[in-house]
Amino acid sequence: MVEERKKAEDEAQDPEVGDESPAPDTEVAAPEPEATTPDGRIEALEVEVERLREAHNKAVRAAAEYDNATKRAQRELQETRKFAITGLARDLLSTVDNLQRAVAAVPEDAIAENEQLRNLVTGVQMIEREVLGIFEGHNIQPVHPLGEPFDTHLHEAMFEIPDNDHPPGSVIQVVQTGYRLHDRLLRPARVGIAKGGPKGAEAPAGADGPGGQVDTKA
Repeated sequence: MVEERKKAEDEAQDPEVGDESPAPDTEVAAPEPEATTPDGRIEALEVEVERLREAHNKAVRAAAEYDNATKRAQRELQETRKFAITGLARDLLSTVDNLQRAVAAVPEDAIAENEQLRNLVTGVQMIEREVLGIFEGHNIQPVHPLGEPFDTHLHEAMFEIPDNDHPPGSVIQVVQTGYRLHDRLLRPARVGIAKGGPKGAEAPAGADGPGGQVDTKA
């Protein structure tokens, strides 16, 4: 009995190696990624194409806006250069008017009889022609519409003159010459227009339009 008890105690203190169970393996293998489907690839490509198309459209619009802005700036610069002398030209118009008035104020018979006066008038006329030549070089053209139909865009009617030899509304007297710089009016021509006219004649279109009113009391 004593030997059996001792044997049991020895077995309890020294268990057999075969009874040991192996340690559990805690490492878990990562799942392999799923392969992309053909439909998924097509959808991704379509998204990328749309993105590139939008980027291209934005670039085209930006280029067009830049081109328009450049052309607009060039036009504005050309306009500025073209009409840069507008203020100076308007100031010089009164000088030309005074030269013309000075010549017109001298009687023709006095010019014929007085050599000094004739030379003076000739000198004034030369100055006038020189100034007008400078005007022409800068595309400043006179508006002298004698005999033409009245035009509200170019003429200013000062009075009406009864006249049966000209169509009503036609210019039969120029009080003050007008001027244009290129296609821009610097000053309208001040004119007198015919009133009445041949029987059955009609006034030119625009003779009674805006700016075409006349002072019948003159």
